[in-house]
Parts: sequence; structure tokens; C-alpha cells
Amino acid sequence: MTTSNTALAGIRVLDLGRYQAGPRIGLVLARLGAEVIKVEAPGGDESRKNGPFVRGQSAYWVQYNSGKKSLGLNLRTKQGMDVVRRLVKVSDVLIQNFRPGTIDAMGLGYDQLKELNPGLVMVNVSAYGQYGPYRDRIGFDPIGQAISGMMSLTGFPGNPPTRTYNPVIDRITALHGTIGTLAALQERHVSGEGQCVDVCLADTGFSMTEIQCAAFLGEGIVPERTGNGRGLMNTYETCDGWVLVAAISDNIWPRLCEAIDAPEWVHDPRFKTVDDRGRAWEAIEERLRAWFGDRTVRESVNRFSELGIPINAVNDVPSAARDPQLHERELLVEMSDPVAGTIHVSGKNIKLSRSETVLGSAPLPGEHTEEILTELLGCAPQDIDELEAAGAVYRSVPQPVDGG
Repeated sequence: MTTSNTALAGIRVLDLGRYQAGPRIGLVLARLGAEVIKVEAPGGDESRKNGPFVRGQSAYWVQYNSGKKSLGLNLRTKQGMDVVRRLVKVSDVLIQNFRPGTIDAMGLGYDQLKELNPGLVMVNVSAYGQYGPYRDRIGFDPIGQAISGMMSLTGFPGNPPTRTYNPVIDRITALHGTIGTLAALQERHVSGEGQCVDVCLADTGFSMTEIQCAAFLGEGIVPERTGNGRGLMNTYETCDGWVLVAAISDNIWPRLCEAIDAPEWVHDPRFKTVDDRGRAWEAIEERLRAWFGDRTVRESVNRFSELGIPINAVNDVPSAARDPQLHERELLVEMSDPVAGTIHVSGKNIKLSRSETVLGSAPLPGEHTEEILTELLGCAPQDIDELEAAGAVYRSVPQPVDGG
């Protein structure tokens, strides 16, 4: 169990999630101090085999499951299902991201589980939601980007629709699920009852384009793709790299004119308002391209930053991985690892002033099986041996899962 100086001390989470959105909810709750039990099928969770790998350990896996306890459990056996039901009785939250209807067919639907534990909060994560026109379809992160119109807005004019490289839909869905979980736990203090949380990839996608959808439904406005932006919201090439500028507000405009040695622009009627500057973006671009082209990234960032103008270097991955912001803010933290020796895992993305953030290593498959069965369910060694002999549970494998 976690110590009492964490925000979620005393909260126990049963994590049946797979891949990204579901398990990431469990990871965030673990960082906030919850005890998170990751249920892994025989052989370990399939996402342990997802690259890239660091000395045999999946860098993918650890960002979604470090700091959890691993319970090796076979849900295809009656005894394994009995173990889940017993754990439900002593848990606060259950996370699952099976296809809608699957968990009910398994006998673990909310109506069944609330009979065992009326205070249980059940978090259901799916591609299109537990109801709706596409409920029975399956999907991954890009589905949310596709259905919402987000891909049509990403990229440069004339190019095909483009998805983001990183799974922003999965990550935001996980945050929605985490917020819903915390809200349901808070409401439980009032009602004494749990409830279901329903989040999905498609809904998250639409949350990303709600401004554009509202503008179209209200006025028929169809936005155009602008790549990295135009004028004062764009990327610019310097002598030794790229910078991004985000300086569209009226109060920043005079400072930008000072930065690029264009004081005459402050009162130029072409640039009076945000809309005016948007229409005159080509003139602004021409001046900015020339100004940045004569300077380095460091010179550009220093000049704009000292005048309070939003700017940053456009890092590649090596530069981002070495950025002091990443390390001083402990966003990635190097932890011991049973496979890689050490590996960097997701760190303190949420910082509370009094409550500690809990960091942890990624477990081996079934590493905590005996601990969980003994301490939470009161199983004797003989009981665990019998469950293992029946193929219902397994304990930690003697060697790491092969990373390929």
C-alpha cells in the first residue's frame, strides 16, 4: 500500500486495461498514490512486446504500467474469474477497455459487479463509447483523429490528411477517464455508491475540434489547413535550426516590433488589430523570415524571451530528451528496471504542493501475484499452489519477457 502522504492513499485500482488509454488512467492514479493492480494474462500483457526497446525492455510498456503491481491471472478459467470477483470486493476502481459488451459477456459487467461492491467505480474505455451509432466498432488512437476532422486540419495545404505522430487521442482519453474517476470517487463520499465512467477515443477527437464544428454548424465555416501557421503563429528557420513563435495578441505586438527592429510597424494601419495582422500575414512572414535567417536559435530565443514574446526552439527528439525542462521538472525519471537495469519512466506530470508523487519501476509479469493473493484475499500457500496448478494464476517468470 502507498503511504498516507499521497493524495490517493487507500484507493485500490484493479486495472484490466490493455495498450494505452486504459492503462494510462491506472498509471496516473498510481502516480497520485493509488495502489494499482495490473492484471496480466499468461505470458504477460501483449503490449510488453511493443517497441522501441531499451536493453530488452519496452519503452512503450513502462510509460503505461510502471509503478503498478502485476497479478498473473487467467480470466479464461473459472478460478481466475473468481479471483477477480474477490478483488472487486476490496477495490475502489476497476478499469477496462474491452470492446463494448465483452465485459458483460464475461460476467464482469457493472450490474454484476455492483452487487459485489456497491461503491465500485467502473471505468469503461472504448473506441466509440458504450452507446452510440458506432458502439460495436473497434479502433485505436487515429480513429479519434479521423472521425473528428482533426486529420483534415493537420498538415500543410495540398497534402493528404495527416495524423499526429504521438497518440494524443489515447493520452487525452486517459485524462478524461482519470478526471471522471476522481469525480466519481468524490461523489461516492456523498451518495455512498459507485458508478460507471464512459470515455472513448471518438469523443476525445471531437473535443479537439469542437470550436471548428461549432463554427460550421452555426455559420457554415470550413477551416483551411495552415501547416505550422502564418505570420505571428508559425515556425521560422534560423542559421542553425528552427523556432516556433506564438505572438498573436495585441499586447505582444509592440514588443515584437521592437524585437525585430521594426518600430514603424507599431502604428502601421495594416497591423492595427489581430484580424488586420492575419490578413497581412505575408508581409509579416517576409520580415520574420529575413530576421530569423540572420540569427541562431539561441540568439532568437534569447531576444524574444527577454521581451516577453512566446518562442521556443523546435526540438528534435535528441534535443527534447536533453532539455533541462524535462529533467528539472522530473517529467521523465530514471528508475531501476528488472529487464533493462535502468530505464526512464513517466514521472511527475502532476505536482501537488503537499502530497507526494509516487514513482515506481515496471513489474515483471506476475511479480506481485503471491503478495496480492496472500495479503488481500487471505490465500494460504496451498491455495495459491492449487490456483497455479489449475492454470488460474501464475507467479513471476524467472527471466524477462523477450523484447525481440
